Amino acid sequence: NHGWMSGQRFLGAARTAPGFTLYSLGDYPGLVAEAADREGVIGELWAVDAPALARLDQFEGVAEGLYARETARLASWPASLPPGEAARAQLYRYLRKVERRARLGPEWRV
Repeated sequence: NHGWMSGQRFLGAARTAPGFTLYSLGDYPGLVAEAADREGVIGELWAVDAPALARLDQFEGVAEGLYARETARLASWPASLPPGEAARAQLYRYLRKVERRARLGPEWRV
């Protein structure tokens, strides 16, 4: 889905603080809050403008209640960003049940 990020600035790899994990939803992952998680989730950090963020919200099904865009603490981020700027990022948390779904852990491997 990198096409949705066209014209936006890739900042580098990042990892959420513990408390999040990924589940397989078939062709894509779902990030969920999981209190027992101790690893966090590995992903990409992007600088996104307001129009792109609105398109991403639509793509992720925010209005339909599929995902919620939330601010989360990061455990690691690109060295080029100062800690105060990169300590928090927005992510999309899957809102539906993940029972009977395969737990992937910290990373979606394509």
